[in-house]
Order: sequence, then structure tokens, then C-alpha cells
Amino acid sequence: MTRDASDRCRLPQAFWRAAERMGMPAPALLRQARLPAALHVTADAWLTTAQYFALWRAVEPLSQDPAIGLRMTAENDTSVYPPATMSAFFARDYRDGLHRLARFKRLCTPEELNLTDAGNESRIAMRWPFAEGPEPGATADVTFAAILELGRRGTGKHITPIRVEMVRPGPVAEAHRRYFDAPVRSDCPENALVLRPADLDLPFPGHNTDLLAILDPLLTGALGEIEARSSLSDQVKILIKRRIASGKPGIGDVARELGMSERTLQRRITEGGASFRGLIDDARQELGRRMLSDEENSIDEIAFLLGFQDTSSFYRAFRAREGVTPAEWRSRL
Repeated sequence: MTRDASDRCRLPQAFWRAAERMGMPAPALLRQARLPAALHVTADAWLTTAQYFALWRAVEPLSQDPAIGLRMTAENDTSVYPPATMSAFFARDYRDGLHRLARFKRLCTPEELNLTDAGNESRIAMRWPFAEGPEPGATADVTFAAILELGRRGTGKHITPIRVEMVRPGPVAEAHRRYFDAPVRSDCPENALVLRPADLDLPFPGHNTDLLAILDPLLTGALGEIEARSSLSDQVKILIKRRIASGKPGIGDVARELGMSERTLQRRITEGGASFRGLIDDARQELGRRMLSDEENSIDEIAFLLGFQDTSSFYRAFRAREGVTPAEWRSRL
């Protein structure tokens, strides 16, 4: 499957703190997973699905705990959750919270949650669209616990599922049966949590419309940026725009952010009929037009922020593409 910007998993610093509490220091985890040694000091690091799975496959043997994914989630404080997850706890009821969790989850991982109602059952199935192998059991447990903790903490009640369906082979650890307090089936076609529809209608006492009015536009805007990344060229240009003010972006920097090698990125850009130099020029031009539309930015400042050596270089590059100078473009606008 072709990789794109959606194949990214957000790894907040809270993960490393939780792992440390469980007796798994970051250096040991990264060595076991064969991931970059400095990953744990990168604020809000992003991984591909394959890298994310490799990390959790390292967690399982190091912890020697078959329920480590459940524990790391259930024992975590809600205050350390990212805004994409936090918004679900201020929802109207459990169902509304699940819809928010599913909608904004893409801001953290490409995992998909699909909620369907059939008779007396509400089924939440989990799927990783970019996975090339089986999902680690600990990763599935993290999502199982996230869904159930949302209901238990949000409603203040000990919600139990009708059953839990797991892809992993049996037998399932006793710790899982105690946590779910429900039948657990193994060797299933997909990971899914089956809940009672009546439980999904339970209200959340902590429902906060004022806070959601602040969070929703921010999360929706961030989600829109992800959805707008329809091609690799678009992804690269977005990353160039973020880096361009601090210096000329290198293809190696962009490749690392996308979770691929420099050689792979170069090949895929070429296959798409573009070049990295051309994408830098495109990003500069798009960013320049945006800055020119704001009259608070002087043309000299814009040239500097776009990484040009001087204003004359900006004038020449802009005119070559637009047919007019930046000043003429601004006056016409």
C-alpha cells in the first residue's frame, strides 16, 4: 500500500513516562525496537505504522506482562491525554464521546474505529489501514482500554462490554478477563468491542459545551490539514512551509519527518513527475502569495522569511512564476 502523510502515529512524551513507570526505560525500548536512539527526546514524535508496531512489539517482551497495553492506558491520568482524545471526555454522552474519539483519532494515529448498531449490540471494530502485518496484542489492548476507560470515566459507572473479540490466538490472560469483566474471544477476524446500546446513551456528567466550543474548531482545522494531504507532493510542500523560515529545508529532514529514507522519498517524488527543488519553489510561491495578502508583512520581510538571499532574488523568482512583481501582485489583490 502506498504510504502518505496519514500513515503517522503520534507518540507523546506521556508514553515514555508511562513506560518508565512500568520499568521500561526509553533506551532499552528503542534498542529492542531498532528505532532511532534519540526518539524519546523528540517532543511529540511521529512514527509510521510499521515503526509504531515495532515499538509495541518491544514493549511486550521487555515488560513480561501480557496485559501491559491495558495497564499503561488504564493507569494513565486523563490530564496527560492529547486534545484529540481529551475532547471525547467532555462529550454529551458515551456515544457522542465515541464518535469524537473516532473522528479525531486520525490526529494521533491512522487507526480507524467503526461503530455499528445491530439489534441489541453496538460494535466498535478497529482497523489499521496501513498495516502490513498483524497488529501487536499490546497495541490492540491500548485501544480496547481507551474505549472502555472513556465510558467508565465519562459516565462514572463500571461499564462492561457484552464481549471482546481479539485477533490474537488464545488463551487470553486472566488479567484481560478481570479488566473487561466480560467474555473474551480469541482467533477472531478483527479486534472489536461489543457494547450495550443502552450504555452508549448514558450521559457524561463532565459535559462541557464551553470547552468543546474552543476545542472543536482547533481539532477540525488540524484534521482538515491532514485530509488535504492528498498526494506526496502536497505532504512535502506542507513540511517545507513549516521549515522554510528557519533555513533551506533539506530532503533528508523532510524524509525523516515522513518516516522514510531520503532515497525512497527522492524516488517517489520523481515517480510523481516532480523534483524536490521544484517543490521548494512551489512551496515558496504559495507561501509568498499568502504572506502578500497580509499587508502587515513588508516585502523585504517576506523575502527573508521565505529564505531568499535578498529582496531582488524574491522579485525575480516571483515574477518568473506570476508574470508580475510581488508589489504589483499585492496592489492587484
